[in-house]
Amino acid sequence: MFGWTGKLLHVDLTRGTCERREIPTDILHAYLGGRGLGVRLMRDYFRLGPFEPDLPLIFAVGPLCGTNSPTAARLSCVSRSPLTGTIYDCSAGGRFAWRMKAAGLDAVFITGKSAEPVFLSIDPARDELHPAQSLWGKGVKETVAALSGRGSVTTIGPAGENGVLYANIMMGEGNSIGRGGLGAVMGAKGLKAITAQGDGVTGVADKERFDAARGDVMRLFRASPVIFGELGIAEYGTPALVDLMAQRRMAPTENFRSTFFADSGNYSGPAIRKECGAKKEGCYGCPIQCKKASAAGEPLPEYETVNHFGALNGISNLHAIVKANSLCNELGLDTISAAATLSAFGEARGRFPDAAEVASLLADIAYRHDQGELLSLGSRRMAEVLGKPELSMSVKSLELPAYDPRGAYGMALAYVTSNRGGCHLRAYPISHEILRKPVPTDRFSFSGKARIIKIAEDVNAAVDSLVACKFAFFGATLEEYGELLSAVTGVEYGPESLKAIGERIYLTERFYNCANGFDRSQDTLPRRFFEEAGSAGEGIDVPPIDRARFDEELQKYYRIRGLDENGRFGDCNLLDELP
Repeated sequence: MFGWTGKLLHVDLTRGTCERREIPTDILHAYLGGRGLGVRLMRDYFRLGPFEPDLPLIFAVGPLCGTNSPTAARLSCVSRSPLTGTIYDCSAGGRFAWRMKAAGLDAVFITGKSAEPVFLSIDPARDELHPAQSLWGKGVKETVAALSGRGSVTTIGPAGENGVLYANIMMGEGNSIGRGGLGAVMGAKGLKAITAQGDGVTGVADKERFDAARGDVMRLFRASPVIFGELGIAEYGTPALVDLMAQRRMAPTENFRSTFFADSGNYSGPAIRKECGAKKEGCYGCPIQCKKASAAGEPLPEYETVNHFGALNGISNLHAIVKANSLCNELGLDTISAAATLSAFGEARGRFPDAAEVASLLADIAYRHDQGELLSLGSRRMAEVLGKPELSMSVKSLELPAYDPRGAYGMALAYVTSNRGGCHLRAYPISHEILRKPVPTDRFSFSGKARIIKIAEDVNAAVDSLVACKFAFFGATLEEYGELLSAVTGVEYGPESLKAIGERIYLTERFYNCANGFDRSQDTLPRRFFEEAGSAGEGIDVPPIDRARFDEELQKYYRIRGLDENGRFGDCNLLDELP
């Protein structure tokens, strides 16, 4: 077999066993890897609660991982989110995915609960569980350093150990499996870390075809101003978006009460380079190198993080924002949910946290100490406890990222149709509404957005299953990546077949969620966006979203998806009809 190894490592933490098993070839062909494979492997488990021992935590790579396909050294982690209750996947780069594949695995399927803390070592010669009492309680850096002799490391920090509902799983290089609280799932299982090493090589079916396809992808990357332009993400990382979002009047500010922050220039891409000596870094083998690190090698924050620890909390001090990012990485906290929860807390008490207070609050959250006990629950549960549920800016309990939906109506729709909650990456309409790629659309119109969002969700589900980076598709398309995939695997894939796979994955996720009680009532935005205007200025008016028009487009979306008016499935046998 080319591309895939066809192997899964089944780990039972309760029994302390590790066993390599075969993955049926037809499942690999139908779901690819990454998100799709993980979602398929959840089929018999999706009704289990996030902290039930039998719920699996799945790490899965894609068929392009292990080759020099651009941006494909990534993996997806799939389980059920303790923050949202939804089926959940989250992807991350770094070296771990590459080494897991080199160890001969397409997936690691972890179930059960260890009586004592353990770590898992993956090696072609022997997969084994080891005692980790000495690592429990340690931060991410110390854990990675202690295990680095065993290859690449992925670990949880104190937040995951203590069950913070938005705890991360951190990769040793600073990348994160960041949203939804899968670090808490890992912590509940008593699993501190996983190490991976191997020397296997991913076979390529047609080397000449692969080289030609890779050359096409790289030419499109170089031609993309968003990727390699003067102000592109290769140059400044995602904080290149700070100035653009300010100009568009859609930067969430003070818990989304406004959409413009006058001091955002303090943490823009150029400001970070000037103040922090930012240098290029990136995922293993990636030509884009969008990550940025300080002169001392410390990972620097991305756009979502600088906005949320900046504008969303009314903080303009860059160094305080960088410190907050570093603390989240060390403690194992999702920066978006942490900052958004602090912001909702700030509005509820009538005072947003200042730069000095943020650091102590983050530590309290990770250790669930004092006010951190309440804040560790996320903004929805926290706001409900405080009697002000309307202050949680979340969808399906997932805190919204740094694109105000009043400034991009496709984004508004995509937030509510996302299977994992308020996420910008499921459809990423910012690409056409703001970045004007591949073609521009009117950001203040719902016209045609239902169909655009549906197609984009299917495309992105396929991308997440390859597993490739979203940024690659500011240049390339599914046509080029389908050619790469065909060359690697020897199985023919084109754009339409990949979109069909993506649709299969999306519908499976939606079916799981509906079976767990999700429906139209959760597919909505906080009422603030329908009742309050954003910040007008420079000739731009940001009115509240027209709720009637929003509901109309959502119903169109349901019809296109084949769902009923409540967003549910008429066919209860959907899973029986899928591979």
